[in-house]
Amino acid sequence: MGKLLSADEMRVWHAWKAASDRVRAHVAEQIDSATGLSDPDFGVLTRLVDLGDGHLRQNELAASMRWHRSRLSHQLTRMEQRGLVTRSGVPGGMMVSITGLGSERAAAARPVHADAVRASLISRIPVAHEAAFLSILESLAEG
Repeated sequence: MGKLLSADEMRVWHAWKAASDRVRAHVAEQIDSATGLSDPDFGVLTRLVDLGDGHLRQNELAASMRWHRSRLSHQLTRMEQRGLVTRSGVPGGMMVSITGLGSERAAAARPVHADAVRASLISRIPVAHEAAFLSILESLAEG
């Protein structure tokens, strides 16, 4: 087993968690307040629009969100009940489609999302550090 984190390493870890949680929570709160969409709702709807022109196979949607199939299935059930998406059987799986209401809500949420991201993240990064910050984040995202 490896050695424990040093005090400085622990500070980095806690700062990362706190910053990530705070930014994501602020963005989610703004979207929910303005549109009634939860963070998972927004994620599903925007992927349907951006990746599939309104339609994606359920397994492709799960992979794009890095979610387990059962988690997505439960989320889609809730979204279907609210009229945001529909599901239909297709050979080898299920097709998820955004509804008119889902499209309207996603479109209304986009500028709210943009404003919230700018306010809680982008505007708080010093211009001189933007490139380094982006590079670090992309490196972390790649694994």
